[in-house]
Amino acid sequence: MKVRVLGCSGGVNQDMATTSFLVDEDILIDAGTGVGTLPLGEMRHIKHIFITHSHLDHIVSIPLLVDTLFENLIGQPLVVHALPETIKALQEHIFNWTIWPDFTRLPDKTNTVIKLEPMTPGSVVELAGRQIEMIGVNHSVPAVGYRVAAEGKAFAFSGDTTSNENLWVSLNRHDSLDLLFVESAFANKDIELAKIAFHYCPRLLAEDLPKLKHKTKVCISHLKPGDEQEIIEQCKAALPDWDIHQLKSGDVFQL
Repeated sequence: MKVRVLGCSGGVNQDMATTSFLVDEDILIDAGTGVGTLPLGEMRHIKHIFITHSHLDHIVSIPLLVDTLFENLIGQPLVVHALPETIKALQEHIFNWTIWPDFTRLPDKTNTVIKLEPMTPGSVVELAGRQIEMIGVNHSVPAVGYRVAAEGKAFAFSGDTTSNENLWVSLNRHDSLDLLFVESAFANKDIELAKIAFHYCPRLLAEDLPKLKHKTKVCISHLKPGDEQEIIEQCKAALPDWDIHQLKSGDVFQL
């Protein structure tokens, strides 16, 4: 299983894109601005998108991708897996003919180019030997993370979240974890903002990460532009016994 980081920033600038991970050639975990770094030929391989939550930085490329691939998706729709609440948000606020055409009804109601598939926390979708498990987390809107396993290897992504129990309990139910992407959006100086926005900062993450029984490589995502070095230094200082790294666009992991 190959995991490629298309974007992992908490914002955008010339060298940064928002969250999206490409699993092998055909699965996206989130669809932030990072999807736009793919050439058209690679976009055509994408068949499934698993969304963590409805915030714009994680869904912005879905409508653009469907529009770009429209003819290729006729008869083989792009499948978007998400919480029912996230699907409702996409239907009401994106595919509503005002912000974007309703591709859930195009070219016609019986032959659409996108299919919105609800998932519930704890459920697992299997795709060509890969198991994608949805895990409920704690954010300002209904949100989840995912654990993806194949051939005895597994990685997990927290999505956007803050202090919670379920992420760690769910990961601990399994015998192993080879790689963890977890957010720390803010530096400790902004801990009150982190709490209000339901994000981790290094101090809050340091309280939660020891709940994980698997001593795995930990890659920090969703860092706010301009504060990256401060956040990573604080994470390493607060978690000296953990293998902490800054996740960056372009990173590739082979599991």
